[in-house]
Formats: sequence, structure tokens, C-alpha cells
Amino acid sequence: MLKIYGRNNSVNVQKVMWAIGELGLAHERVDAGGAFGKVDEEWYRKLNPMGRVPVLDDNGFILWESHAIVRYLSAKHSRDELYPDDLEVRAEAEKWMDWKLSFLQPAIHNAFWGLVRTPPGERDAEAIAASAEETARIFTVLDRHLDGRDYVAANHLTIGDIPVGAMCYRWFGLDLERPELPALKAWYDRLAGRQAFEDHVMLPIT
Repeated sequence: MLKIYGRNNSVNVQKVMWAIGELGLAHERVDAGGAFGKVDEEWYRKLNPMGRVPVLDDNGFILWESHAIVRYLSAKHSRDELYPDDLEVRAEAEKWMDWKLSFLQPAIHNAFWGLVRTPPGERDAEAIAASAEETARIFTVLDRHLDGRDYVAANHLTIGDIPVGAMCYRWFGLDLERPELPALKAWYDRLAGRQAFEDHVMLPIT
């Protein structure tokens, strides 16, 4: 059985759990990281020397880095669906996975950290506002791409939707003003209608 180490409020763990939910795989999740600790213990560092979550144990095969785990599980259990066989479609999906890391995640960091994990009296309003503005700009790029599309890379869910969709849930959950991005919102609503997304991503934002 698959074992996943990581707390369920981590967006990186949520990506993996969402993929597992879509794939219908039997699994065990072990809380780790944040308030649960474990990540600095010697046994955990042997699994992941970076001391981060998530970590996957697939019958003794150990893998860390959330995007690598999503790719691995999807390639193993969902060829030509979550993990497209068509190289051009797969490249398009992987492009959006990398876009999330290179552009979206840095943009939203200060808004998320400031509004969710910083006490009100210690918040940097300017940093939060700048982050919100940049995140809106970044999401505008995705909104334009999604115009006339159901998902980011194909006419069905792929690995490309998972990292971006998990972060989009946080974007819509933050207490800030957002521009009207109709294609993005329609795509997000499509994701929100999926049981695995509801089960593993639509959790309290902490």
C-alpha cells in the first residue's frame, strides 16, 4: 500500500493526495511537518534529506518532491489520462506544472503568508498588496489560455491541472480583491465539482 508522509494542510501534500484520489489508490497518509514535526528526525531525513513534505513510499520506492510524485503515480496508474501519451499534450501539461513553480508560487507567497500565517498586527500591507497584484497578473495569463478550454492541456484533467488547481483554491480563499477572470473561474468550478478535489484540496486554509 502507498504511504504518504505529510500534513493535509500543505498545498504540496494536497497535490499528491488529489492525484491519489483521482486514481482511486489505496493509501495511508501519516501526518508530518508543521505542528506534527518528524521532518527533522533522523529516520525522516533518510527518506528525504531536504526535510520537507510530502514523501511517497511505494512498497519501498521512496520519492520526494510533489510534482515528481504526481508524475510518477499518474504515469504508473493513469497512462493517457492524467499522464498523456501524446508527447505534445504531455509537454503542455508539464509546462503548466513548471509555470506554477516558476511564476505562480513566488507571486502568491507574500499574500498567502501575510494573510494566513502572520498575526494581523505583524502583517506587511504593502507586501500583501504587491503580491495580490502580481498574482492577479499571473492568473490573467492562465485565464486567457483557458478561454475556450475545459482544462489546461486536454479536454480532460491531466497532471497539468493539479498543481495549479490546488494553488487556485488558496487564491480564491484569501481575503482580498480579485479581478473578474471568467475562464479561470469556470475552470476552477469544474475542478471544485470533482470529488477528489473536494476531499483533499478544499480544506481549511491554514
